[in-house]
Amino acid sequence: MTATISTSTKRQTAARAMGVTKLYGEGEAQVAALRGVDVEFHSGEFTAIMGPSGSGKSTLMHCLAGLDNLTSGEVFIGDACVSGLSDKELTELRRSRIGFIFQQFNLLPMLTAEENILLPLKIAGRKPSQDWFDRVVDTVGLGQRLGHRPTELSGGQQQRVACARALVSQPEVIFADEPTGNLDSTSGTEVLTFLQHSVRTLGQTIVMVTHDPKAASYADRVVFLADGGIVAELREPTADDVLDTMRRIDVKKGQAA
Repeated sequence: MTATISTSTKRQTAARAMGVTKLYGEGEAQVAALRGVDVEFHSGEFTAIMGPSGSGKSTLMHCLAGLDNLTSGEVFIGDACVSGLSDKELTELRRSRIGFIFQQFNLLPMLTAEENILLPLKIAGRKPSQDWFDRVVDTVGLGQRLGHRPTELSGGQQQRVACARALVSQPEVIFADEPTGNLDSTSGTEVLTFLQHSVRTLGQTIVMVTHDPKAASYADRVVFLADGGIVAELREPTADDVLDTMRRIDVKKGQAA
């Protein structure tokens, strides 16, 4: 199977990996999590990253977000080269240009939903745009829950608070790592619908790691990894398309073994 990674220069690039390699360990115990990955993620697009366990999908996201160091290659957020930044510079980049949504909601239990949403801006010493805050809250559909603490919210509502927290600073790109992994199917659908809506309505850029074909079907594009490299891509995917592609990747891996 050959990769069909888009190289269009007409669309603004939100994040880019160029020849990214990530090695763990040394000598005979060394493992290549990523092997010279080249990929772009366009602004205003929802991209899912999929692959078998150990394919490198989470490692790629962590490298793109500056959460993990590269062995070689370069990573860009917009026009900023992440590779080689100091810890202080990385912290500032993540604070001002990147949003994060994780499987664990990571909400502070003593704060209300509104306070949790605004916390990153408060830490950064920035005042929120009231218009943007209102728009984000309207998009997540939590207008009646802003005064509630996490224990008073359902799992889906807590994850939507986490999504709003990622959006409120207006980052160039949001990285979501298995954002529906701890949710039931109904709550998961709520969150995925919101993420899709935030891209189409608010112009947000989202890169999501997932193992779930249904979750990936909410994306505009799916990039598939296997053995640390990109092996396929789908656009406007259905869950069946994603599942069929994953099966072909598994068959190919079995034949190569």
